[in-house]
Amino acid sequence: MKTEFDNKNKFLFVYLSGEIDHHSAIDIRMEIDKKISQLKPKKLILDYSDITFMDSSGIGLIMGRHRLMQSIAGETEVTNVPPKMYKVVKLSGIEKIGKVSVKQR
Repeated sequence: MKTEFDNKNKFLFVYLSGEIDHHSAIDIRMEIDKKISQLKPKKLILDYSDITFMDSSGIGLIMGRHRLMQSIAGETEVTNVPPKMYKVVKLSGIEKIGKVSVKQR
């Protein structure tokens, strides 16, 4: 699992790659939370374009970061969700809390 960050104009972009499961989600969560605490962005953008596998921990990762962003009056967006994972994201109700976009082929 690899996580890269880019901070532009109070927007924190998080580029995720690999698999998100129970074990990897813990480390990812800690990294993202640390950056949010340091930078206090207006918007968190989670880019899922290079995620190859995701279980419910991927949904939990989004929900938890959304709550953290709400606590600092920020927004959350999830971009480039692979089509095969989008159905799970949609069923979870994530679209009700922020913008979600599907990765174009």
